[in-house]
Amino acid sequence: MAPQPAAGPADPAGPVDAAAAGTPAGRVLTDAIRHSAGRATAICLLAAASAAASVALPAALGHTLDLALDSSGEAARWTALCALLVAAEVLLDAVSAHLTGTTDARSTAWLRRRGLEHLLAVGPRRAARFGHGDLVTRLSGNAAEAGAAPATAATAVSSLLTPLGALVALLLVDPWLAAAFCAGVPLLVLLLRAFARGSSDSVSRYQRVQGEIAARLVEALAGARTLAAAGTAGRERARVLAPLPELAAQGRRMWHVYGQAMVGSGVLVPLLTIAVLAVGGVRLAAGGLSVGELLAASRYAALAAGVGAVTGRIGALEPFGASADDKVLFP
Repeated sequence: MAPQPAAGPADPAGPVDAAAAGTPAGRVLTDAIRHSAGRATAICLLAAASAAASVALPAALGHTLDLALDSSGEAARWTALCALLVAAEVLLDAVSAHLTGTTDARSTAWLRRRGLEHLLAVGPRRAARFGHGDLVTRLSGNAAEAGAAPATAATAVSSLLTPLGALVALLLVDPWLAAAFCAGVPLLVLLLRAFARGSSDSVSRYQRVQGEIAARLVEALAGARTLAAAGTAGRERARVLAPLPELAAQGRRMWHVYGQAMVGSGVLVPLLTIAVLAVGGVRLAAGGLSVGELLAASRYAALAAGVGAVTGRIGALEPFGASADDKVLFP
């Protein structure tokens, strides 16, 4: 982004100091969530109900298996309960997905309208800090990513229930199994922290370069006839595409960070599950666990390791911060 020009006495918006530069993104995020508060609350409740069904299902399956092995007459009733839990989870997820899509669309439209109205209100002098292409990028692609903020925030809060509930359930099944899982939690936390830090920086840099290319392209298109008459189209093409290597580098960096996180989680999560199963096998041989409880424990270990999904949802808010970091565009 171009350096910020000083505000004159007639500037209605007043000067923008360094201390205030970091505040608009958080304020706009709060306003966007408040604008979609009802829908975000509904999404949060639906996701919480789905998480409750997910946590209850392994225990029901394990108990059903134990009843079936004992040839109990209650196995049929518990099988029906398991089917009901599966159906409820699918239905809740479907309704939540539909509501999330409509909420994203409404939030995106609201952000675009708010940004455009304020941009027109502050006048051309203050708006001149943005190139035309940068404005188009912010009000189109970036606003669409930012529109997911309310739904993402709602599901990020409720998605904590699944791993935390699974960990508590694993503790209730057998404390030794919970201890085996918790032994690898510090490594999982370090992996998620590294991913969040690297993803935030790379996304911010990528969007800045993307806006610069868009600004140069719009300028070139505005003077297309002049460039054609002067025979400088090749030189202008090179100028527009000059930041492209940096854009490619930041894109590769984003995928590199993502790939490292996927490789790390692809190794660590199965190891945590194997550790729980190994301890569970020992406990089963010693008579401390039933077959159904071991089945439930294996499922709870997988659910508890899904805390990475929470980081992924929070990481989805990073493009929003990068697109709302100036109060000329977002008051």
